[in-house]
Amino acid sequence: MDPVASHGHTPDVSFDGGNLDCGSGLLLLIRRHIDPLERGGLLEILSTDATVEVELPAWCRLTSNELVSWTREGKQRSFLVCKGTLAERASAVAEAPATIAAVHERVPVTIPASLPKPQPAPALAPLSVMGVGSWPRPRWMLQAVHDRFRGRLSDADYQATADDAVRLCVDAQLRAGADVLTDGEQRRDSYASFVGGLLDNCQLIPLSDLTAMVDDPDKFERELRALDVPAAEVRHPVVFGHLGRSHSLAVHELEFVRECADRPVKVTLPGPYLLTRTMWLDCLKEMPYGTREDLARDVVRVLREELYFLLASGASLVQFDEPVLTEVVHGAQSGNRSFMCGALSEKLEPGLELDFAVGLLNEVTRGLPTERLGLHVCRGNWTPDESAALAGDYTPLLDALSRAEVGTLFLELSTPRAGEAAVLKALPDDKRIAVGVVNQKLDTVESPEDVAGRIEQAINLFGEERVLLTPDCGFATFADNPVASARTAEAKLRAIVEARDRVRG
Repeated sequence: MDPVASHGHTPDVSFDGGNLDCGSGLLLLIRRHIDPLERGGLLEILSTDATVEVELPAWCRLTSNELVSWTREGKQRSFLVCKGTLAERASAVAEAPATIAAVHERVPVTIPASLPKPQPAPALAPLSVMGVGSWPRPRWMLQAVHDRFRGRLSDADYQATADDAVRLCVDAQLRAGADVLTDGEQRRDSYASFVGGLLDNCQLIPLSDLTAMVDDPDKFERELRALDVPAAEVRHPVVFGHLGRSHSLAVHELEFVRECADRPVKVTLPGPYLLTRTMWLDCLKEMPYGTREDLARDVVRVLREELYFLLASGASLVQFDEPVLTEVVHGAQSGNRSFMCGALSEKLEPGLELDFAVGLLNEVTRGLPTERLGLHVCRGNWTPDESAALAGDYTPLLDALSRAEVGTLFLELSTPRAGEAAVLKALPDDKRIAVGVVNQKLDTVESPEDVAGRIEQAINLFGEERVLLTPDCGFATFADNPVASARTAEAKLRAIVEARDRVRG
């Protein structure tokens, strides 16, 4: 498209990107301004960087937005981009906002000079039943997630909506008879990426936006087409400065659940290896960290700060999710693509990656009470299709799991993809095993008799004192892509409780 003398339409929002190019921050600003617009809204982008003339049209084609026109006067360029197509503008239901809402308002936590000490919390009895983490969100909660991302919902209204969703989730767990509660990750867009929207100097953008920020766009587009979830629908954290934690990541989630019911509460967090693999995109042109290890040090620091506050606020258990560990050891031979993001980032040979992962986790948990710390590992949970996820037993992970300085391992074991539970007999006796005894991917609810058999097998392997009981994984890893309905999730949790009571009886 050639430049014109002037735009034929008036923009709804305008901002000046200066001399930033698409690979060094301009796309982050575009995303921040275009997301709150209605379909058909017009955004003006001012730029003095010549490369934007080439890169912005490519970004528009990839993201299905329309470059309406552009002007050039000396070094100054003005690009008019329509969110969606110009044809949609005439039929827009609401006027586009003239200003951008505060998309990233957060629940503040004052960080003192010294971190708070862990405070007592209810202990977990043997054979306690709990969910792994996520729970299907109501449709209105999903809409709130999208509205907040687009700047159409204030943080206060979002939190109030999420409070209602958490209450429903907690009530379902109580009806099922769960001994330990989670908030179902109702406030999160996914089990891991939500952190990217809370940390300082990090922003969530659609995976498809990264195309204009990488050295080899064609190769990157081929990678995206291989993913299991459409790249435009998945938000990915991009680090544009040194990470900081000036706000809570999950303390506010914990405090609200504790107000809802008087039972032990478990909080889930993405593990440091998962976050480092996700945030370290070595294909980007501009990166604030020189090496992956530099980034990892800040990831460890912010997670360790958050862990201190969670233990001081009464979390009975803090679980770190590291599903990408199975991609490290089984990804190459399985033939299936593991969408546990980190799939796009740098990866060394498996032994080195596992050492790196264990070292990061142990630095986060160093010196803290292991009986209140857990590690979750699975083989992919973005689809109910069993054939699409990774397969392979725990043998190549035994050493890493043994060295992890946590007291509980949350392991999927009901799916045949996980192999035989007997290999876990080699794990140290001081680790509890939270055994997956129902498969969250299956529509059918397992009978209490079948579940009781799995519980008895676990007791025979590990001893009753070391066994906790869970589904294989969460019921809605990604907010928009639950693997089960809320009704099925409750029924499966109740089946575990009924089976446990039979075994006790």
